[in-house]
Amino acid sequence: MRRASPSARRSSRPPSPSSPSTATARRRSEIADAAGLSPAGLLHYFGSKEELFVAILRARDDRDEQEHAGEDASTAFLAVMRHNASVPGLVQLYAQLAAEAGDPSHPAHTYFRERTERVEAFTRAQVAADQRAGRLRDDLDPAWVVRTLHALADGLQGAWMLDPSLDMAAEIEQFLALLRPA
Repeated sequence: MRRASPSARRSSRPPSPSSPSTATARRRSEIADAAGLSPAGLLHYFGSKEELFVAILRARDDRDEQEHAGEDASTAFLAVMRHNASVPGLVQLYAQLAAEAGDPSHPAHTYFRERTERVEAFTRAQVAADQRAGRLRDDLDPAWVVRTLHALADGLQGAWMLDPSLDMAAEIEQFLALLRPA
């Protein structure tokens, strides 16, 4: 088992949780090993496994935002859903943590509330712009479209975990087609 040097362990910066082997690892010991730390050393940086898992999801969000900057919301969203099909451990982590974060005292509660508000505000603005441009039906409330799309994506991820042959992006494309003017 590889361990970080003493100077690396004393570093004030936490190890990056964004590498593929780290992002898909579910057990703290696997994540610690990938970061070159002991499980106790890992908790020194993150405090709890939930805080570590939130850091992994934040790194995933940052990667998605950087990779899809400048794309319209539909294109970016579909690309993220396609990517999610290649990282089942990350999808499972997101789904499990999202369910647990419904409890306001859970360490991931704030992350999920802030993420939802940020993503939905951006997407509502995109939906409204697409409606003004005639690309989406203008008889639909943008907030409803976004909430429904969010619920559909989360539900599809749950269904995909049970049946990986499900094409999540194709299902969302069908929904988006219903939103286009006739």
